[in-house]
Parts: sequence; structure tokens; C-alpha cells
Amino acid sequence: MLLRLFRGTGPGVIFLIALTLGALWISAFIDPQMPVQAVYETSPMPLYGIVRHLIGTHPLAGVIFSFIIVTVMIFLLTYFNTSVFFINERTFLPAVIYILFSAVFPECQVLNPVLPAALFLMLAVMRIMETYRKPGTAFSYFDAGIFIGIGSLFYINVIWFGLLLIIGIALLRTSNIKEPVISVLGLLSPYFLLTGLYYVLGKDIGGFLSDIAWNLFGESPGYEFSRLTIIILILSGLIFLISISFLIMQMNSKKIKSRKTFFLLLWALFISLAAYFSLPSVSVEMIWITGIPASYILAHYFVFIRKKIVPEIMFSGFFLLVVLLQILFIL
Repeated sequence: MLLRLFRGTGPGVIFLIALTLGALWISAFIDPQMPVQAVYETSPMPLYGIVRHLIGTHPLAGVIFSFIIVTVMIFLLTYFNTSVFFINERTFLPAVIYILFSAVFPECQVLNPVLPAALFLMLAVMRIMETYRKPGTAFSYFDAGIFIGIGSLFYINVIWFGLLLIIGIALLRTSNIKEPVISVLGLLSPYFLLTGLYYVLGKDIGGFLSDIAWNLFGESPGYEFSRLTIIILILSGLIFLISISFLIMQMNSKKIKSRKTFFLLLWALFISLAAYFSLPSVSVEMIWITGIPASYILAHYFVFIRKKIVPEIMFSGFFLLVVLLQILFIL
């Protein structure tokens, strides 16, 4: 029932999405919390430091800031599929699924640097896909590099997604030495500008470099998973495994651009998981980034699977468990 409701594309579905977003963030508005003491809070990256300074000790303002970014993100998720049309059907399901992922860890529904960084990463992916069959040198890779570089000045671990620039060139372009060079220049440009600004203002460049190292390799406190959270993660993991298997089986029947888009998203997913499992500085906040490719992969499965009973049960179960998690968090 729920899956059938959200698979539509009319104004009623948009209203349901807005209602779901508000309902799954209501606990954050009722009892706004200060950010957790993660690595990125003890030594914030420059752009996140500015945001944190502006918001100060007002946790509700931080929640509003994050909520606005999530709203923009779900718009971009829908727009990206509409523009590239790689799922091959107009659907709001990626937005719905991303909203569900955003509510799996209520403690993360606070001011955090990962959300703005994820937004810039999304813009970078969109710019990369614009280069498909574009004649001449694709300077969009410079723009994509800048977006990732800016995102990393909020949350440094987004810098690892600079690999998507090279992967995008390998997937979408013919051999051209200029494009890898301009990609790297774009990625480093925000750092060149910021270092120059630090030098002019007489700020401590060594301290800035130390903050980068700490944000990359410092150790964040461990996250204590509740039993319900573990159940939700197991269910979502099962749905994901089924969805990715379904995608692999369908891949050869897709148009070239659709295949390449999914390959790029799969690489983004792999990088996010590799960062989570290998870097001590990365914790559950990575859900804001992992949720981007995962939302598209799950949406593709729910749209095209022919037998709807089992997917309906899985989607409804995932949805209702996340709602229950939010209710228990309020109580």
C-alpha cells in the first residue's frame, strides 16, 4: 500500500513526501540537540567552522539549517533522475528513500558538516554526468572538482570522492590528458585560495594542515546501535542486496548513459563504504552520503520489479520501523 502510494508522480505524492519529511524530523524540532562530539566538531574544517560560529549555541537553528539542506537534497535527487533519466521512469522514490535513511540515526538530525558536503558532492556528480558525449575538452570536470573541494572544507572525508573525477573520465570520456589535470586543479583550487587567504591574513597555516590531518585520521567516538536500529539496518541491507542484484541483472538492457550513471553511483557507494569501514574518523554520519547512491538503487528495484507483494512488504516494513524509531526517540 505505501509503496503504491509513493510510486505516483502527482501533487498528492509531493504532499505525502512533505508530510513524511516533517514527521520524520519532528523529534529533532521538539527536542533539538547540540552536535555530537565527533572529530569534525573538535577541530572543524573552515567552512563548517563559519556555519557553527553563525549558529552558535542555538541547537534549533542547527536543526533548521540541516532540514533545509535535506529539503534541497531531495529536490536534487529527483531532478538528477529527471534530467539524466537513468532510472527510465519519472519517480519520487529516491527522495522518499533518502528521507527514510536520514531518519535512521536521530542523533545525526542536528547541525553537522556532512549534509552541506553531501550537497556539493551531489552537484559534482551532476556536473560529471553532463560531460557524456560532450565534444572537446569537458571543463565541467573543473567545476565538479571545485564542488568536491568546497564540500571537503565542510567535511574533509568528501575529498576521497575526488576519485569520482577520474572514474567519470574513464567511464564517459576518450583519452584526454587535459581533463584529469583540470579535475585535480579544480579539486585543489579551494585549498589554494584558502591557503592564500590564510597567508594574507596572517593565520596559522600549520594549524590548518593539522586540522586536516586530524579530521582525516583522528578517531571519532563509537556509535551505540540500539536493537531497533540494528533491525532496520539488517532489513535495509537485505533490501539493498536484492536491489543491487536486480540492477546487475537489468544492466545490459539499459541505455549506455543509464549504465554509466549507475556505474558512477556504484563507485560513490563503494567509496563511502570503504571510508566508513577503514577510517577511524568516519562514523554513522556517512549515511548522508551513502544514502545518495543507495536511494537510487533501491528506487530502481521498487519501480521495475514485477511481483509487487514482497517489495511492498519490505518497503512498508522499512518505512514503519523508521517511524517507530523516531517515536521511541521522542519518548
